[in-house]
Formats: sequence, C-alpha cells, structure tokens
Amino acid sequence: MTGLLAPEASPVRRKARLRNYAMCRPEHFEVTYSINPWMDPGKPTDKALALAQWENLRNLYAELGHYVQTIEPAPGLPDMVFAANGALVVDDKVLISRFRHPERQAEADLWAQWFRDHGYREIVQADFTSEGEGDYVTTGRAVLAGNGFRSDPRSQAEAEALFGRPVVSLKLTDPRFYHLDTALAALDDDQIVYYPGAFDAESLRVLQELFPDAVLADEEDALLFGLNLVSDGYHVILPEPATRLAARLRDHGFVTYHVDLSELLKAGGSVKCCTLEIRHP
Repeated sequence: MTGLLAPEASPVRRKARLRNYAMCRPEHFEVTYSINPWMDPGKPTDKALALAQWENLRNLYAELGHYVQTIEPAPGLPDMVFAANGALVVDDKVLISRFRHPERQAEADLWAQWFRDHGYREIVQADFTSEGEGDYVTTGRAVLAGNGFRSDPRSQAEAEALFGRPVVSLKLTDPRFYHLDTALAALDDDQIVYYPGAFDAESLRVLQELFPDAVLADEEDALLFGLNLVSDGYHVILPEPATRLAARLRDHGFVTYHVDLSELLKAGGSVKCCTLEIRHP
C-alpha cells in the first residue's frame, strides 16, 4: 500500500464488516482560529501535505473494501475536512449537527443539502448544540453521547427520539478531550476502547457497567489522538505514533494500520474526525 505502513496482525480472528463513509477533501485546510486546545494559528500549515495524508487515509479505506463518498469542500470552512462532526447517521436517519462555534456553523446547511441530494428522507436539524460523531459513538447496545465542552446534553433526547435507540450520556472533564471521539471509540458492536481520565466518576461507572471488557488506553495513547480511530470490527486504523495502543488492540484480536495525519492534527483532528460513518439499516 503506497505511503502506508503494512498491517500488523493479531493471533485472534475477528470479522470485518464493510462500511460506508463520507469524507471531505482538505482543499481549504488552514488554522486561522482556535476553538480547541490543539489549534494554534501561529503555527504554519501545509495544505499539500494535508491533502496527501488525507488521500492516504481514503485509499486505505478503499483497499479494505469500504465505500467512500465525498462532500464538496467550501472556501472559508477549513474544518469541514472533519466530516465526522457534520452529522450522525443511523439506519439512514440523519441528525444534522448544530455547531457550537460560529466558525463552523455554515457547515451544517452543506451537510443537510448533501444528504438531501443523496436521497435521504429523514433528515433532522438538531435544535440544541450537537456535533455529530464528534460526540456520538454508536455501538450495538446504545449510542454513547459525550457532553461537557461541545454538545448540549439536551440534544441527546433528540437523538434518542429520531433513532429509537437508547442514548447514554457521558460527561467529559478534560478540555484536551473536547469531543467524545478523542477519548472513546467503538471497535465493534460490543467492544469499545477509552481513556478513563477523560470522564467524570459517574460516566466511568456507566462505562464499566456497560462494557466490563473494554480496552483501556492511557494518557499517552490519548494525547497522541490514538482513540480518534476507525474500526470495521477487525481492521483498526489509528494515528501513526500510537504504537502502544496498537499493540494492546492486537492483543485483543484486531489488525492495526497506522496513518500519518500529523498536518490535520494541528487543527485537533485525526482518523475518526475525517470519517463520517453512514449506517444503513
């Protein structure tokens, strides 16, 4: 695989499931404002490098057999590359995000139009602040919903009503992990990985009760954005530096792939941030 590290295998066999993803090319990528602790407008960015790194990620999805659609990037919306924040899609029902920061709010209408153009009929604009898969992680038993920095807890009732699935509220307490997808990821329908230090005590109790066999990441893993990963149930794609977490995942039966998204990380996003999963019934 050109430009990609070879996969590292696990002795335990799991089963992959082909996925549908939506992505947005970083044609207009730059860091000109700061809306999370990772963004520093004083640091230069390299758009050509960001594009090349993004293409490597998209190519890897294709090589693994996944279907990738793209939305047209818009000038003046440099964070639109982080497609996961645009919506939450479950059973072809779409909850369009309502972004907290003005710098990203115009993205919502573009995503709503994209879903309309692609034939989706149940499209709901969130009434309360809600940032898509940034703060929603879908598992087989529930939708896990993060709050504390971006999404309003009241938006979780909207998600529950639309999707007809239980929504479990989790509170983030460390501003470095401003979205749930920086602190927790679904590995398959019944398995998650998370960093305990990102959550309050009640949220930890809930996670331990729901997922007693979860993989636990440490602070080093989390700060490398290792939890901002994508898994198809067998193959796990995560940031290149997160080698310790990758080894832990292989011990649990997953195959790991590493990608370099260091340029996009300057805006506080990595693999999952670039990837919106579209879940069909």
